[in-house]
Amino acid sequence: MIFAARQPGVGVESLSVHTSTVEPVNDFVKLIRYSWNLKRFYLLIAAFVTAVSILNQATPFVLKTIVDALVEDRAGGNVDSSRIWWLLILILLINLTTTLIDNVQGYYGDMLSSKLNTLLSQRYYNHLLKLPLAYFDGEVAGRITSRLDRSINTVTDLVQSFANAFVGYFLTSAITIVVLAYYAPPVALTLAALFPFYIWMTRKSSARWQEHQMGINADTDVNNGRFIESVNQIRVVKSFAREAAESLFFAGKRRAIEQRTAQQSVQWHQYDVFRRIGLSIAFFLIYAYIIVGTLNGRYTLGELTLMLQLVTQAQWPLFGLSYVVDQLQRAKAGSRDFFDVMEIQPSITDRDGARPLVVSRGRIEFENVAFAYDNGQAVLNGLSFSIEPGTRVALVGESGEGKTTISNLLLRFYSIDSGRITIDGADIAEVEQRSLRDQIGVVFQEPALFSGTIRDNITYGRPDATDEQIAEAARIANAAGFIERFAKRYDTEIGERGVRLSGGQKQRIAIARAVLKDPPILLFDEATSSLDSRAELEVQQALDRLMEGRSTLVIAHRLSTIAGVDKIVGIQGGQVAEVGAPHELATSGGMYAGLLDLQDPTVNNLVMLRRYGLAAPGEDEESSGNDEPVNA
Repeated sequence: MIFAARQPGVGVESLSVHTSTVEPVNDFVKLIRYSWNLKRFYLLIAAFVTAVSILNQATPFVLKTIVDALVEDRAGGNVDSSRIWWLLILILLINLTTTLIDNVQGYYGDMLSSKLNTLLSQRYYNHLLKLPLAYFDGEVAGRITSRLDRSINTVTDLVQSFANAFVGYFLTSAITIVVLAYYAPPVALTLAALFPFYIWMTRKSSARWQEHQMGINADTDVNNGRFIESVNQIRVVKSFAREAAESLFFAGKRRAIEQRTAQQSVQWHQYDVFRRIGLSIAFFLIYAYIIVGTLNGRYTLGELTLMLQLVTQAQWPLFGLSYVVDQLQRAKAGSRDFFDVMEIQPSITDRDGARPLVVSRGRIEFENVAFAYDNGQAVLNGLSFSIEPGTRVALVGESGEGKTTISNLLLRFYSIDSGRITIDGADIAEVEQRSLRDQIGVVFQEPALFSGTIRDNITYGRPDATDEQIAEAARIANAAGFIERFAKRYDTEIGERGVRLSGGQKQRIAIARAVLKDPPILLFDEATSSLDSRAELEVQQALDRLMEGRSTLVIAHRLSTIAGVDKIVGIQGGQVAEVGAPHELATSGGMYAGLLDLQDPTVNNLVMLRRYGLAAPGEDEESSGNDEPVNA
């Protein structure tokens, strides 16, 4: 069961997860329903399995005929030897046909497994892409991929095993029991009773097995998640000399998995010993009944041969049920995460009749917007401000005041509690999400590049762009200069997350990506905060070019980067504290002016911290000098 942690601000109703309580067979039926468009493979395999099961019954009957003929011959009867040879040839033909069908069935079983893996993986991935950000806020990427691998691999392995072996075994057993009922009803009844008895005993041991398996899965997910995080953050690991600690963490989880596996295995095999002892006794009694009946003249030697072979055919599926049930339990434990994730309903969906958003002017308005985290803490409370067409508006305020939340709400990553957000008068809750995001170009604080080439990343939002359009976007983003210095230019591989580029280079490629998208609305979330001064200047120049003629919302901690905006909106306590042009607010004595003072290197920082109630307790005038600004 996945308990999907949520980003504060997403209501309880946003992620709906249903506990999986169905039995393994029902899970298997659910799986068939999920993949019914592969029915051609299911039906072909069913036909092949039926044919093989029938052929498996033919050989014992032929052998019965041969044995009876040999007995008749030994008793002085006149048996044509050619008849024996034809019967032997028939057995050969049956075996050859069975071999051919078995392998064709095996091929289709393998193809079914492969196609099912592709189908379920694609559906899982597509569904993940539809889930709200809140789901991913509470998850680790490594755990998500671990669940994908485990769930789908165990499920497809089960399907492949069923297609190639299990179904044939059970169908053969059913036919065997029907045939035996004609010759020896007590034997048929005993065999028929053994299957539910065996399954009942197996289920008795299933609860503890499942408990151990869920623990193993949880430890595996945590371990895989940490493994991927460590690889992605290898520079941090090495710079803090934490290689040994990470290795110990990994080893500790692996030992925990080993211990759980050992306990699980001991319990499973203890039960399996009792199950198989019971089966051995039951088959001893069955063989004794058939042999004693033959000694008493109830059965001919041919019938003895037939029944012994039929009982043997039914014996192997019974003894193989340990493996079958083991596979079923693994599939149930593994697929539970898959089905639970697939049953999470996205909280943010297009409403019925939602229309595409068409931006003609680019006027954005937040009207009395309220938004609260799940813990009840309000982030925005009656927030109202507007961005006029083609103007640049910056949001300023202390950390935690909700500036990034505002950008997420504009993109409709989360739903507001009350109020409205409109673009050219259209409520964004009433339009198609894709069309909304198509109209907004975003440059994040982290460039968020993908592995691949520079070209791949610039064209991410517009794959059909021409070389000339790509080059023009790079020029506007101040990226053409360094790109042209690479030997492969736009076809240069940049590594995972752009690791082969500097911070400024990555950010300029991200800006080129936004330029090429050519949206009427721009959103910059602290796009230069992590850069050095030179890179910041180059990126800022690129941003200035990009912002020309577009409605732009800027979030920045470095107030120097927003000196050229048209309007500043100060956010405090979830509301608009002040609004005005930069030069007006800089001398107003308000919040923006105070933030400017905090970032002014000529001002005594401790004095300013005290002025705004941020100084640590115990700080006094002796430790800070005086209350007046001092020159650096």
